[in-house]
Amino acid sequence: MADSGKLEFTGERVVPGEVNDDLWNEHLARYAFARQYARGRRALDLGCGAGYGSAELAFSASSVAGLDIAPDAAASCRASYPSIPFLAASATAVPFRANQFDLVVAFEVIEHLADYRALLDEVARVLTHQGLFIVSSPNRLYYAEQRAKVGPNPYHEHEFEPEEFVAELSRVFSNVRLLLQNRTESFAFHPAASTFWPADARIDGGAGSAADSHFLVAMCSFGPLPEARSFVYVPRAANLLWEREQHVKLLEEQLAQTKQWLGETQRERNKLIDLHNQQKEQLEARNRWAQQLSIDLDAAGRRIVQLQEEFTAEQQAALAMAAAYEERVSALDQESRARAEWALETEARLSEQLRAKCEELAQCVRLLEQAEATVAERTVWAQRADAEREQLGRILDMVRSSRWIKLGRTFHVGPAVGPGSGDGS
Repeated sequence: MADSGKLEFTGERVVPGEVNDDLWNEHLARYAFARQYARGRRALDLGCGAGYGSAELAFSASSVAGLDIAPDAAASCRASYPSIPFLAASATAVPFRANQFDLVVAFEVIEHLADYRALLDEVARVLTHQGLFIVSSPNRLYYAEQRAKVGPNPYHEHEFEPEEFVAELSRVFSNVRLLLQNRTESFAFHPAASTFWPADARIDGGAGSAADSHFLVAMCSFGPLPEARSFVYVPRAANLLWEREQHVKLLEEQLAQTKQWLGETQRERNKLIDLHNQQKEQLEARNRWAQQLSIDLDAAGRRIVQLQEEFTAEQQAALAMAAAYEERVSALDQESRARAEWALETEARLSEQLRAKCEELAQCVRLLEQAEATVAERTVWAQRADAEREQLGRILDMVRSSRWIKLGRTFHVGPAVGPGSGDGS
C-alpha cells in the first residue's frame, strides 16, 4: 500500500502515517472485514478518503472504484494508487450507471450527510440485485456519553442509534443484518514468520449489547445475505501482553521521571513557598503602606475638595468682581466717549472762537497799524506845526521888537501885531 503523504490530517479523515495505531487499526479493520466479500466482485468505495481502503479491497475484488467529495482527496488517491480510478463526487449523486457494482462500502460516511437517505437511494441504484452493501457509523448512544464533556462531533450531521440505523436501512433494502464492531482482548496463535495461514476464530459469549457498542456495521442486500460469520481482525502489532509489558516499562520510566520531576518540583515548591512568604511579608508591608497611603489620600482628597470649594468661591467672587469691573469699565468707556465728544465739540467751538478772535485781532492790528500811521503822521504834522509856531513866534518877537513896528503902533500905522495890538499901546 502506497503512502499518500499529501493529505493533511484534519481530525476526522484518517491518513496513513498521520494517526495513532489504535485509530488506524480501527478503520482498517472494517476494510479487512469487507475484503472477505469482495472476491471477484466489482467494488465501489464511497467516501474513500486517503484511498487505503480501496487498495485493501483491490487485493480481492475484480475491480475497485473510489469516490470522495473532496477533490484534493481524489487527486491524492490517484497519485498514491494509480491503478485504481478515483473520482471527486458526492455520495448523494454517484456518477455511475445503475446496477454497476456488486459490492458497495461506505465506512464512516453516512453520519456526515444531512441528506443521508439520498446516499442509501444512490447505493440501491448502482448496486446489482445480488449485490452487497456494507455500511458503518458510530453508535450515538456510546459516543454521546464519551463526548459529554467536549460536545458533539462538529463533522457529523446525524448520528444513529442501533434501532434507527436498522430502520433507515430497511426502508431501502430487503435484508439488513446488524453487526457490532468493538475492541476486544483475545489470544492469537500464528506462525513466527511473516506468512499468512488460514485463520479460524472463536468468540465465547457476547461483547455487550448494541447500545454499548462502539460502531454499528450493517450488511444490506436485496437478495439473500452471505452466511452469518463473526470476524476478528488481528492488527500487525497484536502481542497485547508484550505491548502491556512495554507499556508498563514505559510507565515505570515515566514514573521514575515523574518522581524525579516531583522531587525537583517539591524543591521548587519549597523555594516558591519561601519566596511566597517573603513576598507575603513584603505584601503585608506594602498593604500597610498602602493603607497609610489610602488614609493620606483620603485626607488629601478632602483637602482637595476643600480647596476646590474655596477655589470655586474665589472664582465666583473673581467673576463677580470682573463683572463689576466690566460694568465700571463700560461706564467709564461711555463717560470717556461722552468726554471725547465734548472735547471734540469744545475744540471745534474754541477753534471757531479762536479763529474769530484771530480775525478780530488781525483787524485790531490793522487798525492799530493805521492808528500808528495816523499818529506818526500827526506827530510829524504837530512837529512841523510846532516848528512853524516857534518860527512864527520868533518872527513875531522880532516884529514886536522892531522900531518900525513900535513907531507904526505909535502912529497907528501898519498892522497890529501880537496881543493888545488893537488897544493902541
